[in-house]
Amino acid sequence: MNMNENRSIEILLVEDDPADLELTLHALRHNKIANQIHVARDGEEALDFIFLRHRFKDRNAHVALRLILLDLKLPKVHGLEVLKAIKSSPQSQAIPVVILTSSKEERDMVEGYKLGVNSYIQKPVDFESFRETVRELGLYWLLINAKAPEAAFSRTNREEQA
Repeated sequence: MNMNENRSIEILLVEDDPADLELTLHALRHNKIANQIHVARDGEEALDFIFLRHRFKDRNAHVALRLILLDLKLPKVHGLEVLKAIKSSPQSQAIPVVILTSSKEERDMVEGYKLGVNSYIQKPVDFESFRETVRELGLYWLLINAKAPEAAFSRTNREEQA
């Protein structure tokens, strides 16, 4: 067992641009936002991580993600397709997803909300503004917002309520 298997993963950061990735990681760490941050550099890797496939098949399924920060313009699988898969699956649909993108396309925003995104944030260009945005994101989604209870991820629970 490697050391990371004992530590909970709280955030999945899905970002392919090296500069944006470093900036986001720096902002998260500077503000001490999360104990653990996993990085996926394309949409396929993000889906593999979330759904315990391929090289992540042995990842502890009981370590729940608290938040997914998702870029849109990703290699292999576009961010909106990743969002659709997350929000379509009983095992992941309760995980908060925040689109964090430089896209100013209204159609991306409309489609994101139609697919169930929890928040849509356009990346500020200025470093200090970006760092403050990430700090506020983390404070809200990880400290203020109540974590989804385990029953929110259960298909049986939703079927009983129907």
